[in-house]
Amino acid sequence: MKAIVQDVYGEADVLAVRDIPRPVPKTGEVLIRVMAAGVDPGVWHLMTGRPYLIRAALGPRRPRIPVRGRDLAGVVETAGPESGFQPGDEVFGTCEGGSFAEFAVARADRIARKPAGVPFVDAAAVPVSGTTALQAVRYARITTGRQVLVIGAGGGVGSFAVQLAVAAGARVTGVCSPGKADMVRGLGAEHVLDYHREEVDSRGPIFDAVVDTAGNRPLSLLRRALTSHGTLVLIGGERHGTALFGGISRALVAAPLLSLTSGDQRLHGLLAKENAADLTELAALLESGTLRPAVDRTYPLAHAPEALAEIGRGHTGGKMVITLA
Repeated sequence: MKAIVQDVYGEADVLAVRDIPRPVPKTGEVLIRVMAAGVDPGVWHLMTGRPYLIRAALGPRRPRIPVRGRDLAGVVETAGPESGFQPGDEVFGTCEGGSFAEFAVARADRIARKPAGVPFVDAAAVPVSGTTALQAVRYARITTGRQVLVIGAGGGVGSFAVQLAVAAGARVTGVCSPGKADMVRGLGAEHVLDYHREEVDSRGPIFDAVVDTAGNRPLSLLRRALTSHGTLVLIGGERHGTALFGGISRALVAAPLLSLTSGDQRLHGLLAKENAADLTELAALLESGTLRPAVDRTYPLAHAPEALAEIGRGHTGGKMVITLA
């Protein structure tokens, strides 16, 4: 089968299309014919090996798993024992062995059935970013009438967070660049804040929850935008943090810092965990039309390096998807 592989860490030029053996599913796994594969910043981190902490798990000098990609949507080709799936089932979810390939193996507890009316491209955009946004909205305790600020509303996680907060009944303000403002309004944001002209605390402590996917603002500033009982959820921070820990450095220091301050504000550094239950919930939202993936553009498999290079530049809106069908 054809796949996008790499032998060393680096930028997108280390990726290449190669013919490699088709993987074989084990107990509790399925082999999926990949129809589409999502592109997210996590794939860029796996490609570059940055922050350096991830090399402890991936391989200190070169990636142990050479195929890139995690999000996928496709059709079950072979079902391993105790997987609960059958050949021909249309599914979406994540895999560890690489989804930028014609076939990929996924654990049954990391995939869910794709709604029949949802295109593979849309489904492939959901797993990592959608699950992260769903868990962020839960931690933020977003309910009807709440004022919610989503920073990075034009990105992959942010675009889903806006829609999920709106679906929960919140009044959402999205923070993004001017070029993404119309998209963010179209996702349901009541207000859009242009970060070139206005800082997030400029309107005072009015937000019951702040979901920050950007990672480039100090905690003190974010807290000034929160009510006294508000909740701050920190997600990533792709271009910030230390070389060793990257964006998760905020999560590592945030809770201890907050514990030293007064007030009843809550803070959560989110490290999302993909699971079948959340994917099933997202599938229902996709089927009902409540959730609409903001797919910015698609690329054929051979052009996956271009998609990763674009992710590295940090100017994408919504999600990018690799197509194989």
